[in-house]
Amino acid sequence: MKTLNRNFLAATLAVVLVAITLSTARADSGRPAVLPAIGGMGVPANPKVYLRWDAFHDVAGLGGALKAIADAHPDLARYGSIGKSYEQRDLHIITITSFKTGGDTEKPAIWIDANIHGNEIQGGEVALYTAWYLTEMYGQVPEITELLVRVTFYIVPSINPDGRDGFIHEPNNRHSSRSGKRPYDNDNDGLVDEDGPDDLDGDGNICEMRIKDPFGRFKPDPDDPNNMIPAKAGEVGSYTLLDDEGIDNDGDGRINEDGLGGYDPNRNWPVNWQPTYLQNGAHEYPGSLPETRAIMDFVYGHPNIGAAQSYHNSGGMILRGPGQEVLSYENEDITAFDMIGNAGEEILPGYRYMITWKDLYPVSGGELDWFYLGRGVIAFTNELFTAFNYFRDPDLKENGFDSRPETKFDKLVLMREATVPWKPFDHPQYGAIEIGGTKKNFGRVPPGFLLPEECHRNMAFSLYHAMQLPKLVIGEPVVTTVPGGLKRIRVTVANEAAIASRTARDDKMKITPEDRAILSGGLTIVSAGVLRDRYGSVVTPASRTEPAAALRIGRVPGMSAVTMEWLVRGSGDATVTVQSTRGGTVRRSFRVP
Repeated sequence: MKTLNRNFLAATLAVVLVAITLSTARADSGRPAVLPAIGGMGVPANPKVYLRWDAFHDVAGLGGALKAIADAHPDLARYGSIGKSYEQRDLHIITITSFKTGGDTEKPAIWIDANIHGNEIQGGEVALYTAWYLTEMYGQVPEITELLVRVTFYIVPSINPDGRDGFIHEPNNRHSSRSGKRPYDNDNDGLVDEDGPDDLDGDGNICEMRIKDPFGRFKPDPDDPNNMIPAKAGEVGSYTLLDDEGIDNDGDGRINEDGLGGYDPNRNWPVNWQPTYLQNGAHEYPGSLPETRAIMDFVYGHPNIGAAQSYHNSGGMILRGPGQEVLSYENEDITAFDMIGNAGEEILPGYRYMITWKDLYPVSGGELDWFYLGRGVIAFTNELFTAFNYFRDPDLKENGFDSRPETKFDKLVLMREATVPWKPFDHPQYGAIEIGGTKKNFGRVPPGFLLPEECHRNMAFSLYHAMQLPKLVIGEPVVTTVPGGLKRIRVTVANEAAIASRTARDDKMKITPEDRAILSGGLTIVSAGVLRDRYGSVVTPASRTEPAAALRIGRVPGMSAVTMEWLVRGSGDATVTVQSTRGGTVRRSFRVP
């Protein structure tokens, strides 16, 4: 046993020394001086940009990382800002595509954002990881190379930068600062943000307050005295839980009733928006927040966006809308949602594909419904991290967290790092109390060593989503001679992906222009139309108001095809071009004998 212990200690010391070397010794290029001899599957073996994936970047860190990625991959990435937050922080964006094969707006695009709620910080790391992985793996993984040739990614790792920096740099509990920093009068007393939680003991954490009470309903967990649990029925408790750390700052007899912000940025969108008395957190009017308005303006200015992904936390959910039962999604589009969402359950163990209003709770003025109902975009929200990941227990696929696995995980895996021991405090309102409990970065936020897997698996889901953006392919034109010295040209354009070139919602609301097929060359066009049945002979002719050469074909559904027909005179070289706002532009040249 002594020999085993000595060997174990020696091996552990060697690992520690290597870790210290890797984290401190730097080559002139800024890369670690000691490089792995071989990379693991699924990660770049020798990336141009080195980033940590077991920690969280603040807003400046996110921006610096995005800029470093863009500088290292100038043919694949462009860094910028789409606007400013209330406190004038940048809404950092990186645009990723193969620019050598076309501009970003010429291709189908997916929008990825994260951190709409200030305390949901791991989404920013997933978004950043996505940008890093795409650029580092281009040219190494054929699927990534092909994807960036035909698709554009618009990635904004934090759409609530004020809330993010507030959560990271200031004392908080795990449920604050959910909103941004625009002042708001939550308690309607004429003052703003005057009575939020306080770090009473100055330890950098905002935990909980408890008071000894012979009629209390809580008691310390016998397995972990830092954790409080309800007393069982018929059992005497010893404490009452009061509130988060804080005092009555404004003297109104209440504690923590008006903290920073207080609105919900995910209730501020212009589809099915409801005022605050119907939808708590909605703020003043749709798009009243500068962050919301900046995103809306960007998306309106980029109609090629046909897919969207938002990262929240927590509970292990893949959410789609609608947010209210009275709203409806088009059946054809639901087929695409279901295909992608069901694949997500396989990519993300412990996650469930769910409908917001039915499986979670009703939402008015949410980003998901604005993207789909307002813009016709196939959009998902992932609620990142689940208690399932603590011990891979299939019984813990619940929406939220159970204190039992949290307590056990803190004790056995984190060595009690996640909680603060209870300590006495003389409270100006309550008198003798105790302060302690869970730290802000545990529960809703995954531990650092579980973050890389969360990043990669959620990124993989978004890449699968992006792969289902319309993929238009023009088949071999069929030319036949018909009576009257005319030639009939039939051309089929197929969509090899699940998302239509214009979704059924887009088509219904006429959000983007109809797709067009253009026949060019030295031919004289007599008439044109679209076949109602690709294997039949009935043609829906072009309208009188459109030139026959530029035929409106409407849209190409997912995993389907549309056949066009032109009657022409003459012979020679010709080209068919299909133009789609959200499906991109494809061409095929051929010879008419």
